Amino acid sequence: MRALGLDVGSKTIGIALTDEVGIAAHPLLVLERVGNSGDAVKIATLVAEHQVSDVVVGIPYELSGKIGHRARRVRTFVDALRAAIPGVTLHEQDERFTTAEAERVLLEADLSRARRRDLIDQQAAALILQTWLAARQKI
Repeated sequence: MRALGLDVGSKTIGIALTDEVGIAAHPLLVLERVGNSGDAVKIATLVAEHQVSDVVVGIPYELSGKIGHRARRVRTFVDALRAAIPGVTLHEQDERFTTAEAERVLLEADLSRARRRDLIDQQAAALILQTWLAARQKI
């Protein structure tokens, strides 16, 4: 089982991938956004290339836990993604604080500001995916 994790922003999508046995999440790449349907096609290509069975999308809930404007926008993308990758299971994962946590991890790695900026989205995607993996292991 391989899973893909997505940190969907307004300009980029951070992407992470599990190892072959589905235990650990690893940053993969960052896609520049071109629009929901075009982005969904790019994700579908990655799904096929890496033989992915599950896609985990971070949902940016508000601090109160409610669904705000950003979460609705990501869910619209999830609908486009669902149409582009039939047969692949889509999961939503609360992504509150993942970007801040990713920033902390990259700061601890003593990376330059420019390098952190290049890696932050894919690191956030890895945290989203790792959180989902950890929750599955508890079941």
